[in-house]
Amino acid sequence: MSIHAFHLHKTFGDYRALDDVSLEVPDGKLVSLLGPSGSGKTTLLRILAGLDFPDPDERTRLVFHGEDVTTTPAGKRGVGFVFQHYALFRHMTIADNIAFGLRSKPRRERPSAEAIRHRVDELLGLVQLEGLQKRFPSELSGGQRQRIALARALAVNPKVLLLDEPFGALDAKVRKDLRRWLRKFQEEIGITTVFVTHDQEEALEIADEVVVMNHARIAQKGSPQEVYDRPASPFVIEFLGNVNKLTGGFSGATGADGDTLYVRPHDVEIAPSGSSGHDYALAARVRHLFSAGSSGRVSLERLDTGEPFEAEVSRERLSELRIEQGMEVSVVFRHIRLFSKEAYIERDLP
Repeated sequence: MSIHAFHLHKTFGDYRALDDVSLEVPDGKLVSLLGPSGSGKTTLLRILAGLDFPDPDERTRLVFHGEDVTTTPAGKRGVGFVFQHYALFRHMTIADNIAFGLRSKPRRERPSAEAIRHRVDELLGLVQLEGLQKRFPSELSGGQRQRIALARALAVNPKVLLLDEPFGALDAKVRKDLRRWLRKFQEEIGITTVFVTHDQEEALEIADEVVVMNHARIAQKGSPQEVYDRPASPFVIEFLGNVNKLTGGFSGATGADGDTLYVRPHDVEIAPSGSSGHDYALAARVRHLFSAGSSGRVSLERLDTGEPFEAEVSRERLSELRIEQGMEVSVVFRHIRLFSKEAYIERDLP
């Protein structure tokens, strides 16, 4: 089921939570709403779910697969909602938690007891937790409980799945495991999914399209590759991963001076002092080395301005360079982005 939202506004007293937001979620795709706290992403998700309603506006419409649901209550929209903190019933078994939505249907719509048992078994298999029917939530890990919450949301065969920071309460390793699992799971069942997160890596890894939000508006939307490689504003480039922000002294390389230059750490190339072979190489001093992990990080400062920045370098390259704290080196930026008042400049430097 596709989702089309047009000109959504939402205020809470004097606070503006959404400011003229329009959104499209293609049928069967996973779209991530990404942004800092207070950017409007959860408010937008709750409006899609029918848990909140947009402010009155003659242009406002919310359409699910051609049907206007702007004023339709949550229970009639055909959505499944998964919260950050599971919201499982602690006094119920896993089977009863999953079956809750089915047993709550009006009598004439309610499946038989046998059909409900079959659906519970089917969903436990789908989320790879077979055999846990008789356990209670307290007997499961956080990752298992979140998958049970997902199974419960899917029990009533929703047309749209809405996930509000579903992995936010889990530790880093479980989060990584679950997001890979969710990406594979969503592709297998093909349900239209909207996923709220403030974790940039999470959004870029699992989504078909990323919608970056800031100050109640959409700052940029596109594929993960598009928003990362072609950021529309300083906010987007700074929010989407680690980036160096430098000012001044780049006119020879960029054709502009006095503006702010952005470069990702993996686009910073280090060479022994004076040996870079580039006229526009910067002289820098090594402040600190972080060599744990698959690649090393080198903290540097420009000799001319004292500005700090960071390079990401393979451990093999670090070994070749024999870098030490306090050493002077030459630095070249392989790819830069420059936001000026006149234009956005993106350039690979030869």
